[in-house]
Amino acid sequence: MDSRKKFGNEGEAITAAHLEKKGFTILHRNYQKLYGEIDLIAQKKDLLVFVEVKRRKHAYFDMNQLITVSKQKKIIMVANEYITRYAHDQKICRFDVALIEGETFTYLPNAFTQGEYSESF
Repeated sequence: MDSRKKFGNEGEAITAAHLEKKGFTILHRNYQKLYGEIDLIAQKKDLLVFVEVKRRKHAYFDMNQLITVSKQKKIIMVANEYITRYAHDQKICRFDVALIEGETFTYLPNAFTQGEYSESF
């Protein structure tokens, strides 16, 4: 495994631990389809969260700009497939973002919604 992938996986592990402390169960990591990927999918009772994790050693630009509208649309497409495949259509769904810069961890619940994309967080 290359060092960039390992660094990213560590960020996902940090985020998964954060969610587990909040009472969530991690259902999937790196859920992939041809048109996109979701880093973490977690559940707490009837709430299903799809989490995009971005980790950087140093931010050369605003971390909020890392998840573009195009990326948000891909995450939503994969989430819709996941909901259908695993019969989660009765769940409340949310799209969250975890930003990790150095030692700073920022978790943004409900960062964007289907049809209402965010240019920045």
